[in-house]
Amino acid sequence: MRNHFFKSLTPSHSPARTTPSHSPATSTPSRSSAPTTPSHALSESLMEENIDVAEILITKWDHTTSSYADITPLFQEDRYEAKRYLKAVKDLQTAMKYFGSEHMKSRHLVRAQNLMQTAMKRLQREFHRILSENRAHLDPESISNRSSRDSGLTGNSDLEDESEDDLRFANEDVTEEERISRSVIADLKSIAEGMISAGYSKECVKIYTVTRKSIVEEGLYNLGVAKTSYHHVHRMEWEVLEVKIKNWLNAVKIAVKNFFEPEKFLCDQVFSISDMIRESVFSEITRESALTLFGFPEMAVKSKKTPEKIFLILNLYEVIFDLLPEIESMFYCESTSSIRSLIDHSLTKIAESIRSMLVDFESHIQKDSSKTPVPSGGVHPLTRYVMNYISFLSDYSGILPGIVADWPLMLHSPLPESFFGGNDSDENPLTIRLAWIILVLLSKLDSKAELYHDAPLSYIFLANNLKYIVVKARTSNLRFLLGDEWIESHEAKVKQYASSYQRMGWSRVFLSLPENPTADISPERARKHFHDFNIAFEEAYRHQASWIVTDSKLREHIKISLGKNLGTLYGEFYIKHRSRLENLYGCDSEVRFAPDDLGNYLSDLLHGDGNLGGSVSSSSSLSSSPYHFHGGRRSG
Repeated sequence: MRNHFFKSLTPSHSPARTTPSHSPATSTPSRSSAPTTPSHALSESLMEENIDVAEILITKWDHTTSSYADITPLFQEDRYEAKRYLKAVKDLQTAMKYFGSEHMKSRHLVRAQNLMQTAMKRLQREFHRILSENRAHLDPESISNRSSRDSGLTGNSDLEDESEDDLRFANEDVTEEERISRSVIADLKSIAEGMISAGYSKECVKIYTVTRKSIVEEGLYNLGVAKTSYHHVHRMEWEVLEVKIKNWLNAVKIAVKNFFEPEKFLCDQVFSISDMIRESVFSEITRESALTLFGFPEMAVKSKKTPEKIFLILNLYEVIFDLLPEIESMFYCESTSSIRSLIDHSLTKIAESIRSMLVDFESHIQKDSSKTPVPSGGVHPLTRYVMNYISFLSDYSGILPGIVADWPLMLHSPLPESFFGGNDSDENPLTIRLAWIILVLLSKLDSKAELYHDAPLSYIFLANNLKYIVVKARTSNLRFLLGDEWIESHEAKVKQYASSYQRMGWSRVFLSLPENPTADISPERARKHFHDFNIAFEEAYRHQASWIVTDSKLREHIKISLGKNLGTLYGEFYIKHRSRLENLYGCDSEVRFAPDDLGNYLSDLLHGDGNLGGSVSSSSSLSSSPYHFHGGRRSG
């Protein structure tokens, strides 16, 4: 069936076409108007011969007059006929320039122009056929493989050196798919250069852009990227929008790597003859799709979000930021400036949204008004929430410093240098921001410690929570932001809290024994000390049976320290007076604990709920509390 699309195409007679500056039908100079020299006659004869040769080939492949030409591709496997055809078109163009400039024999010029129009219709037909029939060889994956291997197409536009290219690639590990892809691109490039040189760039570009634009749009549609509006996005439930964002995060990487980059490579190869044309073509093919793709993030971040949603928004910023080098290398020209502007604007809006969520997060900490003490002095849900949150934030240390750099803390007075643990506070704005959030948390924990009417338990609470903070900092990327000195200084503060617990929680037990346990005292007084010790130790043990130290290392540290101090004091007193009291009073000697017994009792303490071995879990309370969230790129 004949292709009616190409029958309707007519040349646009752009200024670039090879035509005379006057109408040949109204001006027919005679030979007498210019002297004829042998050289001149030879040139004219050669140009006429060019037209004659071109006419034979062009007429042969005129699909309007030949059934063979209508069903047979010009660009076949051996390319021999295609090379002759392109050479004939090139020679015909030379003849047109000659007769147009010499004002000679207008009938030759008219004849050449008619042949050129016929040739261009044939090349348009071939151009469209190659693009349509070779979609599989011009798909993103094939072109992507080419662009990663080749810096440019090696074949010449007129296919004259195709055999040299075959030899050049003979020793390469080139698949059959890549070989076909190269051949197809070489054909497209040859036709494009022939048409553009003849002044038919408009027709060539139209065929190319219509075909390739539909492929890019189809690819993005298959990735789930489609035009939408802010109002549509704004009305979405967060669960729906979350799915959309996650899909976009995957789609944008595929679109840039597998659609835009290969399309840029293909444009650069096919239209290498003109920088202006290839830039314009690439812009026309990708601009609408790129604006649709990169317009989504700004709409997504305008929706109202709680601080827990920050990590998905950070992923939006990060993926665009990571793709910026590729984006800027593709969309660098003036015709794609709207794409660059949109991406810059999107990054700005995403950054504003991130800062807003950080403000809400900090405000959430400061406004926390829970008045119920955590049972047993364990880790407060707020501590878990905040530290999980900022440890996930530290995973984005590659982009967050730039986001918070121009967002200084509004403080009434500067933070003490010691708070930064020796780090240069001017070095990283993210360090300052996260250290400040931890300080806000610590201040809130101090106020919550006052909810305990038992001072030793309040120190257990402070030690547990600060230890959790330190461990989170040490085992996440916070370590590289806050620094080892920050961690060490806060670890020392944990031990201070532990010492305060030991001093206050066991003060009556220590006071029940004499300062000098080996001093000579009366049996009655020694018996009284044992009596008071028994009562104080049992009371302290019962009182603290439900208390918990959640970190096993901290728990062992406290037990070792307490066992060493109390065990040594009691052991010396026990050795000094036990035998004499038992001899004098027998069962009424009040000597109820051996030193080893103390160690056994102490080993049972600080596990919570009597002896649960530290297995007290707050997961059930967290799952229903306002502090529970799923964040970051790690499971927490």
